This record gives sequence, C-alpha cells and structure tokens, in this order.
Amino acid sequence: MKKAVILLMVLTIVSKVSGFLRDLTLAYFYGASEISDVFLLAISIPTIVFGVIAAGISTGYIPLYSRIENKLGERAGIEYTNNLINVLMVLTTVLVALALVFTEYLVKIFAIGFEGETLALAVMFTRFSIFGVYFTIIIRILSAYLNYKKIFAVPSLIGIPMNLVLIAAIVISSRTEWIYVLAMANVIALFIQFLIIVIVAYRYAFRFQAVFQPKDRHIKEMAALAFPVILGSSVSQINRLVDRSLASWISVGGISSLNYANTMNTAFLGIFVSSFVTVFYPDISRKAAKGDMDGLKYTMNQTIIGVLLLIIPVTAGALAFAEPIVRFLFGRGAFDETAVALTTSAFFFYSIGLIGTGVNLILTRVFYALQDTKAPMINSAIGMGINVGLNFALAPLLGIGGLALATSISALITVILLTQGLRRKLGRLNLTKLVPSTLKIVMAAGVSTLIALTLYSASEASLGPNISLIIALAVMVLLYFTAVYLLKIEGADIFIKGIMNRLRRKRN
Repeated sequence: MKKAVILLMVLTIVSKVSGFLRDLTLAYFYGASEISDVFLLAISIPTIVFGVIAAGISTGYIPLYSRIENKLGERAGIEYTNNLINVLMVLTTVLVALALVFTEYLVKIFAIGFEGETLALAVMFTRFSIFGVYFTIIIRILSAYLNYKKIFAVPSLIGIPMNLVLIAAIVISSRTEWIYVLAMANVIALFIQFLIIVIVAYRYAFRFQAVFQPKDRHIKEMAALAFPVILGSSVSQINRLVDRSLASWISVGGISSLNYANTMNTAFLGIFVSSFVTVFYPDISRKAAKGDMDGLKYTMNQTIIGVLLLIIPVTAGALAFAEPIVRFLFGRGAFDETAVALTTSAFFFYSIGLIGTGVNLILTRVFYALQDTKAPMINSAIGMGINVGLNFALAPLLGIGGLALATSISALITVILLTQGLRRKLGRLNLTKLVPSTLKIVMAAGVSTLIALTLYSASEASLGPNISLIIALAVMVLLYFTAVYLLKIEGADIFIKGIMNRLRRKRN
C-alpha cells in the first residue's frame, strides 16, 4: 500500500505535467480568445453536468463491489458492474437527448456573455463534446474496478494519451483552420481512454454482458452510497459554473484566463500538497479508529505545518512574481498583452487563497477520518454561497481578478468554519502551538522573496525577464530553505524527518 501511494504521487506529477502542456499549447496557438473560451467551455459542460454523477458512482462502487464479491463471488461482482453500466447508459441517453435539444440554453447558463457567432460556435462544440459522457461513465466505473484489483497505474495514466490527443488537435486546427478538429477532439480523446481501460479490464476478468435490472437491490444501494458524494461534488462544480459564466460576461478570453491561472495553482496543490496529505492521512485515520484523539491532533498539526512550509513561500513568490511567471509560461504565440494582463490578475488573486485551499484539504480529511462527511458538505455549501455572493460584489470592481479573489476569500472562510467544527467535535486543537512556527515561516518566506524581487529588478534589464526570473526564483528557494534550517522551526523539522522516515521505509 505504501508503494502504491508513492506510485500515485509520481503518476500524479506526470499526468499534471501533460495537462499543463495542453494548456500551454492552447495558450500559444489561441491565447485567451473566443475560440479558447469555447473549447474550454465545451469540455467543462459535460464534466460539470455528468462528471459529478460519475464521481459519485465511482466512489460508491468499490465498497459495494467488495461486499458482493466477498459474499457471492467474482462472477456476481462483474454482473453487478455490467448492470450498473447498462442502467447508467440508459439514463445517460435521456440526459444527452435533453442536452442536445436544449444546448443553446445550457451554453447560456454556463456562459451568459456568449452571443452571436461565439454562442453558435459554443453550441456546435458542445453538441460534439456531449457524446463523450458515454465513455466517461464507463471509464470511471472500470477505473474503480481496476483500483479494486490493485491496478493503479493505468487509471492514473490514461489522462496522458487524452492530453496528447487534445494537444495534437489544437495544433492541427490552428494550422489548417479546420475548427471541427478542435470540436471533436475531446470525444476522440475519451474514446482512446475508453479503449485502453477496456483492454486492461479484460485482462483482469471483466467482460461486457447484456444485463439490465434497474430495480436490483445493489443498484438501489449504489444510489444511496453515491448521493452524498454527488451532492458534495455538485457544490464545487456550481462554483466553477458561476465563475466561468461571469468570466464570459466580463471579457472575451475571460474563461481561458481563469483556466490558465487556476491550472498553475492547482498543479502545485495537486502535485505537492495533495501528495503530502495522502502520506499522512493513513496515520490520521488509524488514530481516529483507535480513539487516540491526542495523537490525531498531533499528526494533524504536523501535517498543517508541513503544508504551510510549502504553501507560504509559494504564495509569497506568486504574489511577488505573478506577471513575470505568467509571461514566462504563456507569453508567446497568440497569448497577447491582454491575455497576460487578464491571466496575471486571476493568478495573483487565486494565490491569496492557496493557504486556505491547502489547509482545507487537511481538515476535510480529518472529518472523513472521524467518519463525518456531513460537516464538510455543509461547509462547502456555505463556502459556495459566500463565493457566489462575492463574485457579484467583486467582479464589477476587479473584473476577472474579482472572481479569483472571491474564490480565495471563500476558501479562507471555509477553513475557519471547519476549524470551529473540529473544535466542537474534539475540544482544544492546540493550534496556538503552531503560531511561533508559522511566524518564522512567514518571516523566512518574506525575507527571501524581498531579496529575490530586488535581484530580479536589478538584473532584468541586462539578462532579460526570463533568465532573471529563473535566477531570482532559484535564489529565493535556496534562501528560504536555508532560513528554515537556521531558524530551527519547531514542527517543520519533525515533518521533514517524518517524510524521510516514510520514504526510507518504502525503499526498504
């Protein structure tokens, strides 16, 4: 299991890199334009409308499959899997038919600012992409099936061929001006994922069967398990819907700029923060199961310090170098000065909420370890309400940046609410013990960022912005970790030793 965690970390990095390359390619050939907005919207509509259902189904699938296989055998489990797929295919057909009839209204919900040719193009793109949901449903279920069989690599890596197909479609469509290639790309990419996952699943005993029993008790149990996850996932998807819809109204290229900025932040969170939380989560779960609440609080606090150790300097660097970073990563090809300005604004204000988002990941896992899924769902709903309200308040003042700032404020408030909820559940959390370490981390990050910013300003004219940025960020990282070592930050050294001990045990 420990080796599986490390493997998933590595695969996550590889998959995130391929996704980031896809966004870089889109930015190079289309910038932040009407076409890039339409392309991203067409991909996101099936994800938001059907993705939450698929996520809920795949989450509830494993415990139910395990129970069926243990009681009735593997053949019964495969029959249940086929029945689930076939029932969902029928339901999906009904939803797809409705989506095809009301596509224009659906697009207007997701992008209130689209009009004329842009709206017509978005409707056409969406009518192509909506058929990909058939593949998405099967991919999610068979990925869960393979995970149950302890096959983690293939489900984690199928994002890579998908991103490669999308990259190829972006390049071909821009070179040939045949925009239909871009419209069909997502469905083609999902079909390739479908073929890969089916071939691998066949190697592990799965076979398609003509089973259709919608009233089967296992289907009802599946629905009961999936509903809370679907409800919780819907909250974050509604947030994305409102953000993107308002972005389409604020500016041409607004959806793309939000997407590019969010990609940079989520890449860091996905690769580093989520990986560290994944490593420490089993410890938190074991302590919760044993009733060792003092041990749980200690591990939780050490994880928080470890995450702050990474997030605070990244936040400082992102705020100080937002424009140079955006220009370095995206500033070429069709990505013009307007796109740079829009994406920089979004990236700057998204970065303010990195700390809230990172700590949120930890506190939510603690609630899950305590077998409480209701509190995180309620707090997510409150956060959604705050985010939507702030969107309408801040967007007229800050434009695209206002949408990002609303998300960041919502994340920070949600952390406060989750902390209060944990305090009511567990009593004193001993968070005051983290204050000295946090202040030292802030000081180390602040000083190293100021020195790096001074170095960048002094060398930009002679070395150019890109080389100066690389040197400045390298110096910042070196100075920061030197300062962390010299300041002997309590908790940070324990966190680092804990990570090293886990890695040594995994190698052995």
